[in-house]
Amino acid sequence: MIVAFSVSPSGGDDTGGVGDAVAEAVRVVRASGLPNETNAMFTNIEGEWDEVMAVVKQAVDAVAAVSPRVSLVLKADIRPGYTGQLTAKVHRIEDALGR
Repeated sequence: MIVAFSVSPSGGDDTGGVGDAVAEAVRVVRASGLPNETNAMFTNIEGEWDEVMAVVKQAVDAVAAVSPRVSLVLKADIRPGYTGQLTAKVHRIEDALGR
């Protein structure tokens, strides 16, 4: 499965920034060893249900360590028997675009 998720504290510093807390969540994802990528809005992670959800929980816990309230947005593509889809899906679109 692939999960796209965004986790952040409800609040931040005086500028409204949440970067430090989000960085801690991304650090958890990268340390998991699962295929992942981070973009401006979401972090994507690929693996089996239990392992992916465990990493999401750890990322939420990392943000909760610095904030009493946490926001989580999560979208999942559940497709048993398929791996490597984090990049394969993008390649299929690029191929369709003729690149």
